[in-house]
Amino acid sequence: MNYFERAKKYRAKKRLGQNFLIDNNVIDDIINAANITKNDTVVEIGAGLGFVTEQLINFAKKVIAIELDEDMINELQKIDADNLKIVHSDILKTDISQFGANIKVVANIPYYITSPIIAHLLGEVDDLDNKNRNAISEIIMMTQLEAAKRITANENSEQKAYGLLSILSQFYADTEIIRFVGAKSFFPAPKVNSAIIKFYVNKNPRLKLSDYSFFKKVAKACFGTRRKNLKNSLLIGGFSKTAIQKTLVDLDLSENIRGETLSIEKIGELSEKLRNNV
Repeated sequence: MNYFERAKKYRAKKRLGQNFLIDNNVIDDIINAANITKNDTVVEIGAGLGFVTEQLINFAKKVIAIELDEDMINELQKIDADNLKIVHSDILKTDISQFGANIKVVANIPYYITSPIIAHLLGEVDDLDNKNRNAISEIIMMTQLEAAKRITANENSEQKAYGLLSILSQFYADTEIIRFVGAKSFFPAPKVNSAIIKFYVNKNPRLKLSDYSFFKKVAKACFGTRRKNLKNSLLIGGFSKTAIQKTLVDLDLSENIRGETLSIEKIGELSEKLRNNV
């Protein structure tokens, strides 16, 4: 199918971050990564011209295509399928849980709202009973390549990749990069390369903590001032010098290490000790 010829008839809207996916192979890889069965309900975020939608309806029990752009809604309505529901809505204002349970999400999102969309789907680390997360089993998401590296990064990753987005993404999900996607796979071609990421959503948080909001504050401090050592980062984050010093001694941590060298689990230990010492 010649998606390029179909896509070039439409003018992408920069304000909505539109770049239409036109690569058959990439679309096939999205479908394969989602591992969709006839028992699955799929929520597609950013359905656009419906190129992925047209494939999803062949595999899923039901497809809910969510799209903000009214012009794209008009195109999606041309798809004749009994198992397709089109929702004209902003995904950040949409309750995914209304569509059922064990939902698989397929998302080709505007890159400038990657973090807000992940937070909306998975919930913040201290949102222990997020309705959307509880309804979702897996997420297949197209993101900017640099964002994909940050989403899947850990303390051993390249400098500056590991950070708060890593923790947000991995606190309730296991993540992996499925494949890289070049700019020419889109029309119009963006100025950046992309990647497909898979989130395997977990029902329980990665860590068992006494205070998840406190952990969130500690993590923010660890990554908030990357050029500072851990002691100074925590001081800037609003924690007392006495509590910090005692905590670092208790955990046998040098005050000169940097927060981004700590794993999520180690930040959890830091949070628990620091909370007890405050």
